[in-house]
Amino acid sequence: MKSQRNISEFILLGLSYDQNIQIFCFVLFLFCYIALLAGNLLILVSIRCSPLYHQPMYYFLSHLSSMDICYTSTVTPKLIADLLVERKTISYSNCMLQLFTMHFFGGVEIFILTAMAFDRYAAICKPLQYVVIMNRTRCHLLVLAAWAGGAVHAFPLFSTTISLPFCGPNEIDHYFCDIFPLLKVACTDTYITGVLVVAFSGMISLVTFIVLFVSYGIILFTLRNLSAEGRRKALSTCWSHITVVVLFFGPVIFIYLRPPTTFPEDKIFALFYTIVAPMFNPLIYTLRNSEMKKAMRKVWCPSLFPKEAHS
Repeated sequence: MKSQRNISEFILLGLSYDQNIQIFCFVLFLFCYIALLAGNLLILVSIRCSPLYHQPMYYFLSHLSSMDICYTSTVTPKLIADLLVERKTISYSNCMLQLFTMHFFGGVEIFILTAMAFDRYAAICKPLQYVVIMNRTRCHLLVLAAWAGGAVHAFPLFSTTISLPFCGPNEIDHYFCDIFPLLKVACTDTYITGVLVVAFSGMISLVTFIVLFVSYGIILFTLRNLSAEGRRKALSTCWSHITVVVLFFGPVIFIYLRPPTTFPEDKIFALFYTIVAPMFNPLIYTLRNSEMKKAMRKVWCPSLFPKEAHS
């Protein structure tokens, strides 16, 4: 490995050179990260400490909240800390670790969102067989498959990147270590590697996105057979899922499904799937979900809602 590189660290150029903008971003992203942790932990604990955990939809939602915390924590704390220093560096080993964990947890999140779509399809399109289809064993297997899918997604990217020679320059025009910025500073022809990354990473995102939207299209088409109250409840849940999918997959597809190159706008789009989407997930899944709000009241404020707490 040492014969392939003569650098021990990378310099991250970050979001901006302007000191005032960096201070503003520090305050903004610190608030976002705290809100993200608080919101997802609130959902996670509320579900785990309530009967909702035994329902497949909320079982998957608890895992999604866990992935949001793990996924954004691979990037955001480093970003926040770097906004306070002039020279933003990351060691070679930490850079490779960040690349792997980000794509691993991101891959797991993609497949958990797919499992959630399958759960909604089974609940709305196969209501009589729902309990059999989404039994707890199958839920466990779907989560296990999501973890396996994340590993299958991350390991080829990691092994490809770690085999690249880096001999200078070592400046990465990004705020974290990602595959395309690293390909740009590798001292070898990386066009073929870039195409393989697009074919593998980009196509996984696109195919998953299409599968999700087709499944939700089938679900929405099926809703015409439900009662007005059933349609209202199902639409509320489905629109929450669709909003999360668009917030996450839109920027991901823009960055990874194109010729292997980098643009200044990539950093702005990356903020959406590394910070913005994980921060808004708790709000999206709770504001219009009466069951989730009721569970939160039971777990966190039982003395204020005695009737609900014992119902």
